[in-house]
Amino acid sequence: MSQPLLKEIAPTSRPELDKLVERLKKNADAYARSPIGDRIDLARGMIAGFVAVAEDAVRAACAAKGVDFDSPMSAEDWLAGSVVTIRTLRLTVDALERIARGESPIPAKRVRTRPDGRVVVDVFPTGIFDQLLVTGFRGEVWMEAGLSSADVIARAGSHYHVDPSKRQGKLSLVLGAGNVASIAALDVAYKLFVEGKVCLLKMNPVNAYLGPFIESAMSAAVERGLVAVCYGGGDVGAYLCEHPLVDEIHITGSDKTHDAIIWGPPGKERDARKAKREPLNQKEITSELGNVSPVIVVPGPYSDSEFAFQAASIASAVTNNGSFNCNATKMLVQSKNWPGRQRLLDGIRASLTKSPLRMAYYPGAEGRWKDLVESHPDAVRLGDAKPGELPWALITGLDAKDKDERCFFTEPFCSLLSEAVLEPSDPVDFLDAAVDFANDRLWGTLNASIIVHPESLQSPRVAQALDRAIAKLRYGAVAINHWPAVVYALGSLPWGGHPSATLENIQSGRGWVHNTYLLEGIEKSVLFGPLVLRPKPPWFQSHSQAHILGRKLAAFEAAPSLRQVPSIVWSAIRG
Repeated sequence: MSQPLLKEIAPTSRPELDKLVERLKKNADAYARSPIGDRIDLARGMIAGFVAVAEDAVRAACAAKGVDFDSPMSAEDWLAGSVVTIRTLRLTVDALERIARGESPIPAKRVRTRPDGRVVVDVFPTGIFDQLLVTGFRGEVWMEAGLSSADVIARAGSHYHVDPSKRQGKLSLVLGAGNVASIAALDVAYKLFVEGKVCLLKMNPVNAYLGPFIESAMSAAVERGLVAVCYGGGDVGAYLCEHPLVDEIHITGSDKTHDAIIWGPPGKERDARKAKREPLNQKEITSELGNVSPVIVVPGPYSDSEFAFQAASIASAVTNNGSFNCNATKMLVQSKNWPGRQRLLDGIRASLTKSPLRMAYYPGAEGRWKDLVESHPDAVRLGDAKPGELPWALITGLDAKDKDERCFFTEPFCSLLSEAVLEPSDPVDFLDAAVDFANDRLWGTLNASIIVHPESLQSPRVAQALDRAIAKLRYGAVAINHWPAVVYALGSLPWGGHPSATLENIQSGRGWVHNTYLLEGIEKSVLFGPLVLRPKPPWFQSHSQAHILGRKLAAFEAAPSLRQVPSIVWSAIRG
């Protein structure tokens, strides 16, 4: 597919919206009752479709974000766009094929029970290629308390347990995210293939340029009236949310937008509705709504190279995509008097200083940046910003006990990293305090990470404290030693806010996507990784071959084979 980059797309008119909704709704029952083989063919066609549009989609995203397509920075949209989309669709096909063979989508050998009785499902690595290319990582899903292994296996893929002739079709409105290319496409795919619903995708105006690529990649579903794409701002979204033929809503975006849909505009009437638990819009809604994402650094015996790796890792989690990621690291949590605290801060500052400044392409970024940075006189600003750019900013030494600290409850969604400090320096006491701080003081329930030295874990006290921390953290994804965006990227791990959220206090949202083993009753995804990864991860901003690696991985994920592995490894090593 080839088309002019960033072609302006007019909002979809209301008469056309009505036509799209009516056509989708008309086909909803037939799709809900369709044979699983048809869905497998549809998903395979989408894999081929996203491969076909991959390069043009990345070029368009680079143009929109002010990134040189031929530079390593373009890897952001290869990896978080095409690669994630293609991989997750492929793993979804694998699950559907297991169902078609009369099996559970989750093999019994992957299900186990912890000593405390909690059921855990091992979902990564998914096979030999993951073991070869993502060495040292393992991912598991912690299921809700009270479920047995038999429950977990029996409940997986519940849509496919219902006699097809008795399934009732539904039309899901997907309000797409404006920041990352894979989000909207995979939200639609989840509704289609996991839940069996037809979808109307409303593109976010920020990245509406991606809509034609999604339409092209999903052309078979579009032609059959199972998927449609529309365009426009908040007025279009509001009209569709209230449309009588729309059965449910999925939104990736702001909690403020979510609350406006469900509870109405701010004011006394909204407050009264919340108090009575009487939503203005009573349609089922699922959501993913951002986070003040913490990285908890457990005091330990880190070497110079380990400090350097983790500093680069944290900085990359800040700078990726200009820091316009819901999972971007936003709150460094450290022990106030730990000798390693300043060494890590110095390393992060050095890495941020080397990182090119980015176009502040997301609406409101400059205002949010100024509001938070200028209210902290000691904030460090790094880089000489040109018009349209923002410096990287670092706010350190925030008192974790300060209930009024705005950085704790305001998602900056801009080029800012803050640090909160806790008094304990003993690893166990620190971990316990850090978990309480993250749970009770920071806004959001989406993702958190913990950095802990393997030598520290040789102490049973510390190992038990880490296990306790993972169990207690109220986040949908917890990553050990790495950026939780890896959880998002792997596909087999469910992605979403912790299920403790309610409509009245939505935090990071409700519901799950990706989840290619079709699990139900999920509490959180947990990813374990080595303290230092070699070769350098492709998501590091300093990886010189990341764009080349991203292109190769997109082709690989569509049809993995051993003959592709040496070339991928060579590009990884050269970075």
